[in-house]
Amino acid sequence: MKFTVSSSELLNGLMSVSKVIVPKPTNSILENFLFQLQDNTLTVTASDGETTLKTQLPIAQVSQEGATAVPAKLLTDSLKEFPDQPLAFSVDEGSSVMDIVWASGASKIPCFDAADFPELPEIGEISESVIIPSATLLDGIGNTIYATAEEELRPVMNGIFFDIDPEVTTLVASDAHKLICYSFLGAKLSQKSNFILHKKPASILKSILARYDEDITIRYDNKNAYFSFGNNILVCRLIEGNYPAYRSVIPKNNNNKLVIGRTDLLGVVKRIAVCSNQISNQIRLKLSLNEVLISAQDLGFSMSAHETLPCQYDGQEMEIGFKAPFLLEILSNLPYQNICMELADPARAALIVSADEARPGQDIRALLMPVMINA
Repeated sequence: MKFTVSSSELLNGLMSVSKVIVPKPTNSILENFLFQLQDNTLTVTASDGETTLKTQLPIAQVSQEGATAVPAKLLTDSLKEFPDQPLAFSVDEGSSVMDIVWASGASKIPCFDAADFPELPEIGEISESVIIPSATLLDGIGNTIYATAEEELRPVMNGIFFDIDPEVTTLVASDAHKLICYSFLGAKLSQKSNFILHKKPASILKSILARYDEDITIRYDNKNAYFSFGNNILVCRLIEGNYPAYRSVIPKNNNNKLVIGRTDLLGVVKRIAVCSNQISNQIRLKLSLNEVLISAQDLGFSMSAHETLPCQYDGQEMEIGFKAPFLLEILSNLPYQNICMELADPARAALIVSADEARPGQDIRALLMPVMINA
């Protein structure tokens, strides 16, 4: 393998795929990038065994094609120190050393047999596909990923559920305390299907999709999914299992409706939560005609705080408790200026939706479970 490439162009490509690599992989070959040079295209692959990311870089100056595995951290750390300039890479067949030459110097780094790098899993004959605009997929992941769980006994809760439907496609995430549904129109698909995407590949997609303004093609079977965008392919193992029937837990008859500015409520909850009990993190909302009293206390440390906010509310008077961190997460991530908190009673879940803002083709609903108010 022999080729010449711009140091900055190569570094940009490597930094994108390096997001997949973990510090101590189960297989030492996964500490490396796989370089495959063919037809004036350098394909760089990184993997952690569960998730694999590939990117392709055009190479104008190629003397010899080939493939090798290169230490990821060593190579990226080296490239970060170069100003933009041409670098000549060469690996002789059967050699375990890669030579790097630039205008005023040279270096040698180890390399390894490309055959030791694991092959990508293949999509089975029975598979589905869907095409989603990159901005929509990015928005959907960003508005749901924070609600995923960390559970060993129920791994299906550790990812985002893609409920793909020809009419309305919904991304769902829940940790049993909160549930977020992001629904949108415009997905291109042949039939109704679903899969569960683990939070790690979802997080990787969130970090790199902002650079792309195009449709994302997703092909998937019951085990793996391929996300294709630009010159990149992300391949990941899906979470197997049945996601809970989320539609059945979304209330439809919460008649007590609190309409309030999202940032106003967020600011008050932040201020009051400082004085909440460090174990329960409980915060109370006492609702009465057109005002809400937010309060918290920690009797053990003689702390308490309260603040009243004006709002639109003409439902029954009630006092309901929530865990402050969960309410803060929802308020921080919803994109609406004004929210409507729909309530039935202090023992049933609150549904939080937009109060007056319609986002064309998109809808976000948040469900938050209350906590028992301490005497």
